[in-house]
Amino acid sequence: MSGSDGLRFWPLTDVGKVRDHNEDSFLVDRKLNLFVVCDGMGGHAAGEVASSIAARVVRETLAEEQDLLLSYEQGNETSRESILELMEKASQRACSSVHQEGQRDESKRGMGTTLVALSIVGNRGFICHVGDSRIYLYRQGAVHQLTEDHSLINELLKRGRLTREQIGKMNYKNAVTRAVGVYESVDADVFDFDVLPGDRFLLCSDGLHDYLEESVLARMFDEIPEDELAQRLIQLANDGGGKDNITALVVRVPEDTSGVDKLAREVNLKLEMLHKMPLFRFVTYQELVRVVNITDVKTFKAGETVVTEGDEGEEMFLVLSGRVRIHTGETLIAHLGPGQHLGEMSLIDKAPRSASVTAEEDSRLLIIGRRGFFDLVRKNHDIAVKLLWSFLGVLNQRLRTTSRELGETRDELHRTLTARASVAPPPVPRSSPPAGKPDTD
Repeated sequence: MSGSDGLRFWPLTDVGKVRDHNEDSFLVDRKLNLFVVCDGMGGHAAGEVASSIAARVVRETLAEEQDLLLSYEQGNETSRESILELMEKASQRACSSVHQEGQRDESKRGMGTTLVALSIVGNRGFICHVGDSRIYLYRQGAVHQLTEDHSLINELLKRGRLTREQIGKMNYKNAVTRAVGVYESVDADVFDFDVLPGDRFLLCSDGLHDYLEESVLARMFDEIPEDELAQRLIQLANDGGGKDNITALVVRVPEDTSGVDKLAREVNLKLEMLHKMPLFRFVTYQELVRVVNITDVKTFKAGETVVTEGDEGEEMFLVLSGRVRIHTGETLIAHLGPGQHLGEMSLIDKAPRSASVTAEEDSRLLIIGRRGFFDLVRKNHDIAVKLLWSFLGVLNQRLRTTSRELGETRDELHRTLTARASVAPPPVPRSSPPAGKPDTD
């Protein structure tokens, strides 16, 4: 099947081998390029009601603002933040609608559902996520989980109170820490990212991903025709036991040779170079995508000043291409080329720049500003912890380097002073005073 922008999609759901009814729901809106999977929970078929309400309300909310989506796609003044706010609004309206239905019908009280929604607008994807249903991205032969499970198991793993070997022995393995509709509002994860030609996505419920390893999924994406992939994934889950309802929604972005290749190269370059930086060595692909969202790219002409010594620093720079010179006055400190960076401490404080930076040739620099950085870590505690740990590592390395250099300087000074003392000049002989004059010294 095809969407309005040539997007291809293949949805399929199955009751599994244990349950007697299906509480999963999926939804596709071709005009909105909207894809939704929900996994309901609650007795007396309430889960089925919750999941269908949530999917429907998300679509209705986006359909009401279709002009906003079109404005963004056409490059008008609509901002990414406006679309993210719309996705947040959709999740909250879905939550409120499910909750109100549960309050109205006592047999459905306490029902809830997970939610993963992907809206592709132009060259960007917008995700709204609650619970433990997932969205995977398959790009350039690798699978990346874009969503993070809001589940008891995941929380225990992150806190170090559970090992992966212990998961199989746990009760309540499917317990979620966030759900749509259990309460009147919910804390949804909402974020966006660059969509590249040829990207493929899998939206699925836990009835599938409980049986799915990323390496297996990557191989299936690579080897199985897309129109057969959803069916083969459901077969895999049923062969593994089929203990829950199973939903798979496969989406493919068309290949494009009309200049979008440049965007793909740009995005991949940013991700690759950021990942090589010590500051971002612990973040996942999903988290790195969020870091890229706060970056900007600026071109500096040869001879143009990037930063000036003594100015207040609020930005970190990463050289994507070209070459820059770090200097104080005319004294050269260092040359930096592609993949090298400067100014990361400016993300922490606003200390004056200790040196100037000038482009030696036309150069493109990726920039992370202090305000965007703090917004990111304030909204994403896991990223904040990883970046703090990385900063400690960077500072520790700098302290060790400084201590070593101070020690070497001290030793060199000691050797110099010792050498001078060993070759001290002989004392100057005192001359006798002229006869008849007293010695007044």
